[in-house]
Amino acid sequence: MTAQLHTVEKIGGTSMTNYEAVRDNIIIGNRSKDELYQRIFVVSAYAGVTNELLEHKKTGEPGVYALFADAESDWAWGDDLTKLVRFLTNINGEMFEDSMLKQQADQFIIDRVEGVRGCLIDLQRLCSYGQFQLEEHLLTVREMLAGIGEAHSAFNTTLKLQQEGINARFVDLTGWRDAELLPLDEKLKQAFDAVDLSRELPIATGYAQCKEGLMRTFDRGYSEMTFSRVAVITEAREAVIHKEYHLSSADPNIVGADKVVPLGRTNYDVADQLANLGMEAIHPRAGKGLRQNDIPLRVMNTFEPEHTGTLITKDYVSEKSQVEIIAGAKGIFAIELFDQDMQGEPGSDRKILDVLTRFKVRFVSKDTNANTITHYVSTTLKHVKRVVNALKETFPNAEVHTRKVALVSAIGSDMKALGILARSVKALADAEISVLALHQCMRQVDIQFVIDEDNYKATIVALHAALIEPHNHEYAIASAEQCALG
Repeated sequence: MTAQLHTVEKIGGTSMTNYEAVRDNIIIGNRSKDELYQRIFVVSAYAGVTNELLEHKKTGEPGVYALFADAESDWAWGDDLTKLVRFLTNINGEMFEDSMLKQQADQFIIDRVEGVRGCLIDLQRLCSYGQFQLEEHLLTVREMLAGIGEAHSAFNTTLKLQQEGINARFVDLTGWRDAELLPLDEKLKQAFDAVDLSRELPIATGYAQCKEGLMRTFDRGYSEMTFSRVAVITEAREAVIHKEYHLSSADPNIVGADKVVPLGRTNYDVADQLANLGMEAIHPRAGKGLRQNDIPLRVMNTFEPEHTGTLITKDYVSEKSQVEIIAGAKGIFAIELFDQDMQGEPGSDRKILDVLTRFKVRFVSKDTNANTITHYVSTTLKHVKRVVNALKETFPNAEVHTRKVALVSAIGSDMKALGILARSVKALADAEISVLALHQCMRQVDIQFVIDEDNYKATIVALHAALIEPHNHEYAIASAEQCALG
């Protein structure tokens, strides 16, 4: 495999559901037959499939995994697995008009699902004995189920492309019936060393089984890590993410599609700030490998292929100080600890962090003064209550208060211009939005506003109108020339 000639490209689940758009806008585009290769594709499961396999990402409605993990529903998971087969073969029916190809696709996924069914029945039987605990195996079960979704979409895409005369190759990283369990990097090297990128188009699963256990760290963000490590291990010249939308100056569903604009260019620092708020630009751990190896990351809109998207690089700084994006997070809990005894006493913050770590609670931001420390956490109310009880035990003289809030940030690679903070505060005051807390670091890449959750959308609209819309960006915030495809 020759380094620095190829790209590694990840296709998201919503995009994968529209095969024609993937084929016409991503795989083929304006390329001649000879230009189709020197690319590796890492694909997600079709939209909605992972929800059925695990649990619904937003509502929490149980899928096969959640039902299996629930000790009170011994066989409900089996019924759900049967429904899953119908769901997956219905997808095949929409994708394959040729009955022979549909039969081949159906047989592939039925074999996978029934193999998993047999495995889960055996595991349930084994764990009926006291010496074996189901909890010890649940992460493995979760990974095995997740892998079904990516194997399904990758196999189907390979089959369709082969039918259309493209030399696509299915690269199954899910570990299905593998004889050994390898570290991630070694597994990827072994898989892609066998691929001739000059004449083969590999379609790889977004889930990769490995010794590290990707879901242990990334849970449902595992495909980003697979994608990132494939780019690093194969020494790609560029990593590309294809989504159903641009990485834009704000959420178009909040601000309006006619008012937002693609970023065009930014850096990994900005991507980290977005990931901290839960936006899916790139997971910080996944971005780390790309950044360290100087591999640029491009975020493209599947349905607007003529646009060059947004290029994320290590050293980019905007030519003039400006805000590039308004982003935020709802459902944040503020945990405020007020204790006058901790004034001048080192170590209080560390004790609070120990409590958050114990309950695996992630904090998005924090602020502090002489006798008060507030952490803004992204977790469930149940976990917040546990944290509060533990803090009261650790700090018996403290007052601990909680409040549900939202965070909204103005973010940019260089925001050192005078007046950005003043304009932001004025915009919120003019919109009659009360700021509960405000944070700006000396590096000046973001300003965070803590506001009442009811004001979340209004805050984004007001800040976008004040900080981005007056500049009348058209193609992108960075110039089109700056983000020309390499």
